Amino acid sequence: MAVGHEIVQQQRQRDPEHGGGGESSGKDYTDPPPQPVLTASELRRWSLYRAAIAEFVATLLFLYLTVATVIGYKRQAESDASGCGGVGVLGIAWAFGGMIFLLVYCAAGISGGHINPAVTLALLQARKVSVPRAALYVAAQCLGAVCGAGLVRAIHSPDAFVRLGGGANAVGDGYGRGTGLAAEVVGTFVLVYTVFSATDAKRNARDSHIPVLAPLPIGFAVFVVHLATIPITGTGINPARSFGAAVVYNQARAWQDQWIFWVGPLTGAAMATLYHEHVLRASAIKALGSFKAG
Repeated sequence: MAVGHEIVQQQRQRDPEHGGGGESSGKDYTDPPPQPVLTASELRRWSLYRAAIAEFVATLLFLYLTVATVIGYKRQAESDASGCGGVGVLGIAWAFGGMIFLLVYCAAGISGGHINPAVTLALLQARKVSVPRAALYVAAQCLGAVCGAGLVRAIHSPDAFVRLGGGANAVGDGYGRGTGLAAEVVGTFVLVYTVFSATDAKRNARDSHIPVLAPLPIGFAVFVVHLATIPITGTGINPARSFGAAVVYNQARAWQDQWIFWVGPLTGAAMATLYHEHVLRASAIKALGSFKAG
């Protein structure tokens, strides 16, 4: 192991682009191979189901803590005539971003810590997960979201839960559905772009001595997107989060706008995947050769 470490250090010293200044073109990182689209053998592995359980529990905890924060803030604001009660929009944004940071940190070594169907489908598009794994993850995330929102409802009276909005996403007053859709597309683009950048093999090789580096920017991306879009849509950027809250809240307004919280995030995730994988990392170009002049 020590010899291998010394070889890597020597490569960095020789290669200006990869940590040094010389003639060698050796890389100090290795891109993971593309995952097969369909693989029956994966369905026989306990590790797949363990990862799905981790996604279920993580999404359940995410919905429980964040929806409880939203409901608690609205309940305090309702009883405080000054309007200063509760954590406010800033506190809600911190709750969402902080929970993503914690849960990605906890689940990353087991399932990758997706906690979001948009992230899962972006990684499927990038050939980083297989179709069976992606399908199982999305199902686990949606089920976990419903259970998490259900726990919040269980600790509040049904009337209060419905009156306070149930933590469900909907386009805000004064905004059109087109604006809401655009906010979800851009917000999810920021999130998924951050996910790809934070988990890039090249970056991991440089920053492996900082184990929290990947979860931290992902959580911070969720935080800043919430600050920008809470007034517009309540901030979805996660179809499971929006779906789980809508199922438990079960009011017409949440279902009328539900399509925005699927189409927007999935579109933003697809755009971020294309940008990172095929523009920044030039995967398609590498597959075909290069643009070198003959």
